[in-house]
Amino acid sequence: MSPATHLRRLRRLVHRRRVERDMADEMRAHVEMEAESLMRDGMGPAEARRQALLRFGGVDRYTEEARDAWPLRWAEATLLDARFALRSLHRSPTFTIAAVLALALGIGANAAVFSAIDAVLMAPLPYPAPGRLVQVQQLNPGGYRGTLSNADWQAIRAQQHSFSSVALMKPGGAALATPAGAEWVDVGWVTGDFFRALGVRPARGTGFRAADDDPAAPPTVVVSSAFAAAHLGGGNPLGQTVTLDRHPYTVVGVLAPGVTRLAGMKAEAWAVLHLPTPERKGPFGYRAVGRLKEGVTLDDAARDLAGISERIFPLWQASFQDRGARLAPVPLRQALLGDGGRPLKVLGAAVALVLLIAVANVANLVLVRASARRREIALRAALGAGGARLARMLLTENVVLGALGGAAGLILAAAGIRVLARIGPRVPRLDEASLDLRVAAFAAVAAGVSGVLVGLYPVLFALPKSLDSSLRAGGQRAGTGRGTRLFQTALVVAEFALTLPLLYGAGLLLHSFANLSRVDPGFDVRGVVTARVVLPESAYPDAPAQLRFWEQALRQVRDLPGVRQAGLSSTLPPDNHGDTNNFDLVDRPVPAGSSQPQAPWAFVTPEYLATLGVPLLEGRPIAAADDSATPPVALVSRAWARHFYPHQSAVGRRMREGGCTDCDPVTVVGVVGDVKYQGLSGGGEAVYQPVRQQGGTELYLVVRAAGDPAALAARVRERVQALDPAVPLAEVGTMEERLADSIATTRRLAWLLGAFAAVAVALTALGTFGVLSYVVAQRRRELAVRTALGARGGDLFGMIVRDGLARAAAGLALGGVVAVAGTRVLRSVLFQVTPADPLTLSLALAVAALTAIVGCALPALRAARTDPALCIRAD
Repeated sequence: MSPATHLRRLRRLVHRRRVERDMADEMRAHVEMEAESLMRDGMGPAEARRQALLRFGGVDRYTEEARDAWPLRWAEATLLDARFALRSLHRSPTFTIAAVLALALGIGANAAVFSAIDAVLMAPLPYPAPGRLVQVQQLNPGGYRGTLSNADWQAIRAQQHSFSSVALMKPGGAALATPAGAEWVDVGWVTGDFFRALGVRPARGTGFRAADDDPAAPPTVVVSSAFAAAHLGGGNPLGQTVTLDRHPYTVVGVLAPGVTRLAGMKAEAWAVLHLPTPERKGPFGYRAVGRLKEGVTLDDAARDLAGISERIFPLWQASFQDRGARLAPVPLRQALLGDGGRPLKVLGAAVALVLLIAVANVANLVLVRASARRREIALRAALGAGGARLARMLLTENVVLGALGGAAGLILAAAGIRVLARIGPRVPRLDEASLDLRVAAFAAVAAGVSGVLVGLYPVLFALPKSLDSSLRAGGQRAGTGRGTRLFQTALVVAEFALTLPLLYGAGLLLHSFANLSRVDPGFDVRGVVTARVVLPESAYPDAPAQLRFWEQALRQVRDLPGVRQAGLSSTLPPDNHGDTNNFDLVDRPVPAGSSQPQAPWAFVTPEYLATLGVPLLEGRPIAAADDSATPPVALVSRAWARHFYPHQSAVGRRMREGGCTDCDPVTVVGVVGDVKYQGLSGGGEAVYQPVRQQGGTELYLVVRAAGDPAALAARVRERVQALDPAVPLAEVGTMEERLADSIATTRRLAWLLGAFAAVAVALTALGTFGVLSYVVAQRRRELAVRTALGARGGDLFGMIVRDGLARAAAGLALGGVVAVAGTRVLRSVLFQVTPADPLTLSLALAVAALTAIVGCALPALRAARTDPALCIRAD
C-alpha cells in the first residue's frame, strides 16, 4: 500500500473521530436540554437524566451514565418511547393534526361500516341456536320465492317431521280502540307456536299456548313493553283486554323492553292467528318459521317439505296448477337478509380503499418528517443506538400516531353509525348497529396495522446507511436515494390506483340513480295524497257492507274543498312487489302442471286510474255497473297486451285468475297506460279488476289535490274517521314521497360512495402535493443551477408537473384495470348502465387527472420561482 493511500486513510479516520466527538458534544447538549425539560415537569434530577439518556439512544458509548442506566426492562423502554413519541408529536402540531385527521377519517369510516356489517351479516340472530331456525317459503321452478297459503300451512302442521316447533306468521296491522278513537298499530299475526319456535320467552306472562290458534280458542295477544306502558296503564297488564279491529284480545304476555322485531316482523303486538278450514289453495301472503329438530339437516327438511308439496298438489289442483312449486326451507338469516348485504359489501370495499389511501397519505407526511430528522437519527446511531433500537423508536412513534388516529376514528365512527342508520341503504337489522367492544377492537386493530404500515417507511429508508454522509448533508439532501425515490413514486401510484375505482363506482351509481330518476312511473305524481284504510271484519263481514263504506268514504272525500279526484285501489305503485296474481289465458293455456304467468293485480274503483292520470288506450274503462252481478271484467296495461298478444288486440281476450279452473273467466274490456308496480326498474305489466266485483277490507285511498297534498291529508283523515271512528288511516303520505322511497337505496348508496370518493380525491391531492413538495425541496440546488444556466420558470414548472403526472398516469393505468374488474359487483344495483361504461370511466379519469394537476400545481409554482442566489448562498 502506498504512503499516499495510508495518508488518505489516516485523514478519513481523524475526520471520523472529529465528527464523532462533535456528535457526542451535540448529543450531550440534547440530553441536558431534555433532562431540564423533564425536571420542569416535576421529575427528580437523577431520574430525569436517566430517562433523557434512554430517550436519546439507550446506550451512549461516550458517557458512563448511559452504561450505568442500561439495560432497563423492554416494557419500560417501550413506555419511554411512547412518552417520547407523544412529546415529539406535540412539538410538530401541523404534521400531527394532518396525520391524525387522515387516519381518523379512514379508521372511523371503516369502523362505522364494520358495525353495520357486523350487525347485519356477522352477529348471530338473537335467538337460542339460531342456526336451526328456518323460514318456509314456496319455491317456484323459475326461482321465484313466494309466500304460503292457509292450505300449505295446514298441511305443514299436520304432516311435517323435521321441526320441533313451527308457526305461521303474517305482518300487518289493526285498528286499536283507545279513548281518543281508533289508532293504527303494527301487529304481527302469528300462530300459537311462534314464540316457542324462536325460543323467545315473554318477560311477563306465559305467552301463547300451542292450542291458542284453534278457531274455537279465545283470542290472545302478546304486547311489547312500550305498548303496555302506553296503552295498558301502570298496573299489571296481564289479563287486560285490548280491542283490535273490534275484536277483544286478552293480554297473555309482555316482551322484554326493546324487543319490537321478531323473525323480521316489526310490531307493537303479536296477536294469535285464527285460520278457518281452507276452501282453495289461495290466497297466499303467509310465511312459516320453524326450528329444526336435533340432528335434522336443511336437506332433510327440504325433502320432507317437498314430499308434502307432492302429496297436497292433487287436493288443490283445481285452484293451483303449478306442480313444480315446492315448499322449501331457507335459513332464517338468509331469508331475512335477502340481497340486503350487497350494498354493505360495496360500502365495505369503498371504506377499505379510503383507509389504504389515508395510510399512503400519512406515509407521505412521515416521509417528509423523517427526512428532516435524519441528522437526529444519525446522532443517535453515532452515540450507540443500534438499528433495532432506532427501528423500535420509529415504529413506536408511528404506532402512537395510529393509536391517536384510531381514538379520533372511534369518535367519528359513533357519528357515522348514526348517519348510516339514517341515510344508509335499507337493509334488515341495520338499526341494531352500535359502537360496541367488537367495533372498538376492530378500530384498534385497524389503528395498529395502519401505524405499522406508516412506520415501515422510516424503518426501511430513514435509518442512516452512512454517518458521514448523513452529517455532511445536514438534512438538506438526505433521503434522495433510489429506494426512497421508488417508495415515493409507489405511494403516489398507489393513491391514484385506489382512488380511481372509488370515483368510477360512485360515478356508476350516480349514473344509475340519474337513470332511475328519469323513469316515467306511468302516472302523474304531483298533488296526490295516499292513505291505507283497513276495515275491521267484525263490523264489515261481507262485500256489500264493505262496498257501502267505500262508496260513502269516496263521497265524503270528494266533497272536501281542494279535492279534484279520488279513487280506491288494493295496491299502489311503485313498490308493491307482493300484490301479484297468477292467471291462465283461455285461448292459450299453459300445459297442465306448469307454472302460470304472474302480473301485478289491483282491484280498483272506476275513478282510480283517472285520479292517477293513467290514460285509456283502447276499449272502455271500468264502469260503476261492473259489479258482482255482472260477468268479471278487467283492464290490462299496454305492456301486458304487448307481451301476451303482440301485434294483436287484447280487448275481448279471456283469462282465469288465481289458478282457478272452474270459475268464470275474466274478460279484458280495455287497455290502459303502463304503471310501474314492481319498482321503477321493473316492467309495466298490470291487471285491474273492479272493486265492486270483489269487495275488500283493505284498500288505498288515492286523492288528487288542487293545492298542497300534504295539507289535505289531515282533512281526509277527519272525513274517513267521521264515518267510523274505529277505522284509522295508516301510511298517510304523498305519492312523491312513495316515489322517492322507491329509489332510496340507490340514492343513498350513490351519495355515500360519492362522499367516500370525495375524501379519497382530497387525500390523493394532498399526497401528491406532499411528495412533489418534498421533491422540490430535495432538488432545490439542482433547480437553482438550472435557473442560473438560463432555464425559465415555465421550464421548471413543466418539469415538476410532468414528474407528478407521470406518477399519476401509472396509478390511473393500474386503477383503470382494477376499477373495470372490481365494479362488476355493482351489476345488481345498476340500472341501464353497465359496469364497463366508457362515459363514466372517462369522467372518473378526468376527475382523477384534475386531482393530479391540482396536487402538482403548487409545488411546480414553487419550483418555477426558485431564486438561484438564495439557494447557492444557503448551501
